[in-house]
Amino acid sequence: MHAIAKVRPEPGLEIIDVPEPEIRPGCVKLRVERASLCGTDLHIYNWDAWSSGRMKPPRIVGHEFCGTIVEVGERVTDRAVGDFVASESHIVDPLSPQYLAGDGHIDDTTEILGVDVDGGFAPYAVIPAMNARPVPTVVPKDVASMLDALGNAVHTVMDGPVEGRTILITGLGPIGLFAVAICKALGAKKVYATEISPYRMEMGERLGTDLILNPAKEDVDAALARLEPKGVDATLEMSGHPSSLNLALKHTRKGGRVSLLGVYADAQQHVDFNTIIFNGLQVHGIVGRKMWETWDQMTWLLAEKGLDVTPVVTHQFDYTEFESAIQAMKSGQAGKCVLSF
Repeated sequence: MHAIAKVRPEPGLEIIDVPEPEIRPGCVKLRVERASLCGTDLHIYNWDAWSSGRMKPPRIVGHEFCGTIVEVGERVTDRAVGDFVASESHIVDPLSPQYLAGDGHIDDTTEILGVDVDGGFAPYAVIPAMNARPVPTVVPKDVASMLDALGNAVHTVMDGPVEGRTILITGLGPIGLFAVAICKALGAKKVYATEISPYRMEMGERLGTDLILNPAKEDVDAALARLEPKGVDATLEMSGHPSSLNLALKHTRKGGRVSLLGVYADAQQHVDFNTIIFNGLQVHGIVGRKMWETWDQMTWLLAEKGLDVTPVVTHQFDYTEFESAIQAMKSGQAGKCVLSF
């Protein structure tokens, strides 16, 4: 079969011929139907410091995908042939103390699909059964392909109360855009956002953002002070930009929460800890999706709360056109790019 892979330790990806994967105990085999690209795939394509320091080519890439189970391995009792499922990219040891304590999303045993082990950018993939999460029938396949990424937004938004609250989202990349839709589905009183890209601002408006502030063109600090003089109830920091971190701490109300998902190019940041302490802020780092609380919340949002994130899917390609999908992402004029297999 063909697969999209990182073949050599250098920029780029290639389509190569590989054997169809064989089923293993505790695993299921999927016929992959859709897959979506994310920032991690772009890091791998560019072969930056993170990817070059972690990956060992050759490796089939891709960690966001969905498909139908065509075979189940020994000891698998809770998945069946014909089930339509989406991938959870973090593979952890189900017997590890962290996983059993409810901290599987930060488990030390974690391996990532498409990074540490072969991923799903191929017609067939074999993954642990518990990583194959059942998808409600109401969810479109394009959306099902990106539930792993949507889970990041669900985890961040539902890190604290939302209904009736004022929320600030800093950065409207795909995860920030998801967060807007989730906040609206959960009944947020008002959703503010910051973003400099006109393309993403327009998408944010379509998803229901009440007000989007552009730091490149206006004084966001002054605007927030005027709009919410006592501060917003919660800030979801999605951008990884140092100015957004300071903005979050300054404009979150006393006793409010700051949920941090954005990753910073420079891990060392200057932070006003006295503001955190004297304002009683709850500052929480977010990574991945809680196993399996976030997936249950996401299923509830999609099946029962009418969560609709289809506007974030802006491009669709055949998997053989992955290079065009990468370039669309690089242009900044794309939301989520979905590949069909």
